[in-house]
Amino acid sequence: MGVGSGMIELKNLQKISAGHTVLDIPELVVGAGQVVALVGPAGSGKETLVDLLTGRTCPSLGSVRLAGIDPAQERQRFSQAVGVLFAEDAVYKNLSPLANLEFHCRLFGLPEARAGEVLAQVGLSDSARARIGKLPSGLLRRLALGRAILHDPTVLILVEPFARCDETTIHLLGEVMLAQAERRATLLVLASDQTHLHTLCDSIYFINQGRISAAAQPQAEPPSGLPFKIPVRLEEKVVLVNPADILYASAGEGRAFIVTREGQIQTQYTLAELEQRLARSGFFRAHRSVLVNLQHVREVIPYTRSSYTLRLSDPGATEIPLSKSAASELKELLGY
Repeated sequence: MGVGSGMIELKNLQKISAGHTVLDIPELVVGAGQVVALVGPAGSGKETLVDLLTGRTCPSLGSVRLAGIDPAQERQRFSQAVGVLFAEDAVYKNLSPLANLEFHCRLFGLPEARAGEVLAQVGLSDSARARIGKLPSGLLRRLALGRAILHDPTVLILVEPFARCDETTIHLLGEVMLAQAERRATLLVLASDQTHLHTLCDSIYFINQGRISAAAQPQAEPPSGLPFKIPVRLEEKVVLVNPADILYASAGEGRAFIVTREGQIQTQYTLAELEQRLARSGFFRAHRSVLVNLQHVREVIPYTRSSYTLRLSDPGATEIPLSKSAASELKELLGY
């Protein structure tokens, strides 16, 4: 397809299921060359939106247009203009990476040499003829993105693009995404949290209960004067912790502890000092002694009229106490 003037336009979009409005987006426009993300936990409406964007289902009201195309009604034009990276890799496991892309080249009427070009873009040239079953999950994600960009789409829909990826792959996929934006493709990312998105996106929207509840423009935010990473002294070295990797922070022994998926680290800060440093990174005071990263919150659970808990999305499904006043504040903040 080459470089185009693709655009994503959602207008008065609603999806109603079993008498309930599960998605309601008055307007969302993503222009050519932009990278925009919609962030929300499972059940927030992202899954319904993916179905609408890919033509699996039709709107109850309003319209979806990708590069001027109705994805449900114009399937052939949609497949030619739009590339989709689903949450699942969806690769043919009985074919090598090269054979996977060559097969899709034939479907698109592209020269098979294009397969080798794309494998080089996603860093898979050395694994071109490897057995799919022997490849780690990060390399499979690279192949899935390669499949999505194979035909030079003008619009890219990327669902959980960094799922199951190692840090090297995350960095490479980010570069590929930015390269697509530089050639004026339109990119819409749908993810469960905003980890790794701040350096890529022009805008990040937060979706909750089928509605956009907040927005941020990472590239437009002025410097805060504070470092993006949190320095923590450990024995003879200083470890720099990405705020996006922090599940929560708690107070103890006059100092704050931060907890990531790898474990707990004591910092040299008080909880109040840490809260100031994390103020721009989506942290919320769930309790007088706990700061929680809202991007890792999966559920808000009311046990009684005055007792609440936040359940996180980490493998252990960590539960964080939520005070009654904080529960009211969070409800107003997220609009649920």
